[in-house]
Amino acid sequence: MKTVLVSAVALIDRDGRVLLAQRPEGKSMAGLWEFPGGKVEIGETPEIALIRELQEELGINTWRSCLAPLTFASHCYDDFHLLMPLFACRKWEGQPHPKEGQVLKWVKPNEMRSYPMPAADIPFISILRDWL
Repeated sequence: MKTVLVSAVALIDRDGRVLLAQRPEGKSMAGLWEFPGGKVEIGETPEIALIRELQEELGINTWRSCLAPLTFASHCYDDFHLLMPLFACRKWEGQPHPKEGQVLKWVKPNEMRSYPMPAADIPFISILRDWL
């Protein structure tokens, strides 16, 4: 089974809310809510991939020093195994806006269970709730 490395981030605003993105129609798992991020390309570290993905998907800039490793997910889907580090980030430049057709929403960690998520993302909810 192929292993896919995806880097994700919990962008945390001053009110302790976390940004979720809803996967747009036409993508796998469309309609589900997830933490922003994306696949780590060959030659990239998870942090560099995340910085690139945040610029491409949300139009914001951050720095490696602002990405704190928080936890990770290791989850088997039907056709691949996902390994996904989750970073916490409280500092970035710009206002997040959807650049790839996704819907964005700032959510308190204790409200995240109301948002359907991919199976790999669900364990992050309790970790963020307890940490924030």
